[in-house]
Amino acid sequence: MENSIVITVGDMNGIGPELILKCLQATEISETRFILVGPVSVFRFYANLIESPLDISVVYATDSIPKSGNVIFDPFDTEYYCNPGKISKIAGEVAMKSLEVGVSLVINGIAKAITTAPISKESIQMAGYEYSGHTEFLAENTSCPEYTMMLVSGGLRVGLVTTHIPVRRIADSITQEVIISKAKIIHNTLKTQFFIKKPKMAILALNPHGGDGGVIGTEEIEVIEPAMMALNQMGIECDGPFPADGFFGSQNFENYDAIVAMYHDQGLGPFKALSFGRGVNFTAGLPIIRTSPDHGTAFAIAGKNCASVDSMIEAIHLAIKLTLKTST
Repeated sequence: MENSIVITVGDMNGIGPELILKCLQATEISETRFILVGPVSVFRFYANLIESPLDISVVYATDSIPKSGNVIFDPFDTEYYCNPGKISKIAGEVAMKSLEVGVSLVINGIAKAITTAPISKESIQMAGYEYSGHTEFLAENTSCPEYTMMLVSGGLRVGLVTTHIPVRRIADSITQEVIISKAKIIHNTLKTQFFIKKPKMAILALNPHGGDGGVIGTEEIEVIEPAMMALNQMGIECDGPFPADGFFGSQNFENYDAIVAMYHDQGLGPFKALSFGRGVNFTAGLPIIRTSPDHGTAFAIAGKNCASVDSMIEAIHLAIKLTLKTST
């Protein structure tokens, strides 16, 4: 039986469709086939743009999906006009419908994992989807109450306590309970999906210099350290809280299986600098395997046939790697 991976089209006016088609040319994995979910008109548009033949079968119903070979599954009954670089309600609708269908294919066992091309938060909200990104939608549609975003590049793994919230709300959102919950999800993911027997995690501080003993802030003393004590008592090994600048600057991250960052930019800034454009967004805690490139729609270069496929290829490779591990 072939190892099937779903790839969703993402925002049709971004770089996602271009990346998908380029990855099909660049990625040759034995016993793996891809089910592309999205309008065939979109894939044809970008195939012409990058001057690449679209030599792949197209189906329009779930029960028509073949058991082997790459295929485009088009759940729409409409020809769509692409407008690269533009935010639009229609692009948001197409992105989210494709995502919904792609998730159902994995849940129903037609595929083993899903890799999602980038979406635009503005486009999907114009279309009436009140989500801050893929992660929240995926959690709701897989009935997953506890999850977190984790970025992966080889042995570098960064999980987040808070994700897509305004900076002014970060400190109030970080509680002992939230830290414990997110750290447990990351720890369990390291054991069950990355097969690390005894994971060791680093916990980052919230404030500069780790709060300097309470002079700059008390969250380390009052929230983070008690949460770490509770985690270690549960048998979840973690050290910290480490000031983020010194932690990454000293290469200390190399001593840990994962880093737990308090907020989005604290974790993603260093991660993206260290992963050299090859990072992968992985949703920890979901009942399905989901990966994505660690970048957005890149509207500024959409339709110009110059987008780098590195992160998308790594996202596909990680999805395949994890499905093969869970199958053995």
